[in-house]
Amino acid sequence: MLRIENLQVQYAQVAALRGVDITINSGEIVALIGANGAGKSTTLKAISGLIKPSVGTIQFSGQSLLGLAPEQLVELGIIHVPEGRRVFPRLTVEENLKVGAYASRARAGEKEARERVYRLFPRLAERRSQVAGALSGGEQQMLAFGRAMMAKPVLLLLDEPSLGLAPILVEEVAQAIARFHDDGATILLVEQNAELALSMASRGFVIETGRIVLTDSAGNLLKNPNVWASYLGREDWEGADKNEPGDTPSN
Repeated sequence: MLRIENLQVQYAQVAALRGVDITINSGEIVALIGANGAGKSTTLKAISGLIKPSVGTIQFSGQSLLGLAPEQLVELGIIHVPEGRRVFPRLTVEENLKVGAYASRARAGEKEARERVYRLFPRLAERRSQVAGALSGGEQQMLAFGRAMMAKPVLLLLDEPSLGLAPILVEEVAQAIARFHDDGATILLVEQNAELALSMASRGFVIETGRIVLTDSAGNLLKNPNVWASYLGREDWEGADKNEPGDTPSN
């Protein structure tokens, strides 16, 4: 479904991406993990048309995305939920959801989609007339998810959806991602909570300083001691694979 080849992005004279290659098949959840500043968010922004690559190709279902405006990508079903939730603080919950259905492909089923969002997130239904800026961080994240659902995503780009949330709300985020997947969305998940991301994904990519340095099944990455040491917060883990670093497949 999504094929990225030799993607390069520069900010002024600084190389943010240095030749990223990623392939995602229809129906997959794929995790992209890495340290702060590694290029995770830049990759998502390039896919969704928010920044222009200097080199490389991005294809979605065989169609080149280069040169398309973000609103054109939304019409194709590519929906980006950015880091920091980015709800419209002065609009009500219901108005935020209506914004999510502005694309022509989503307008016909707007009412049904909105009621489904309210069933999935009852707290949003309770606060439908409340301005979004007055919601808690967890409620704003649910609203960001609800707005994305309104757009009927085919490819969903999630940037740090659990960032800053209490553990009980992180579980709700995981459940919401599973609902998107159950509805047929293909998902590229960027998360600093690498354990959460890999526990949900079928495959994962590790990015460092703008390059993909490792790709494998999510299960193998979870067993990789180097991944544990670098991204999962422990230098040793009883279940970790004790193979040498070179024994793990990499790009």
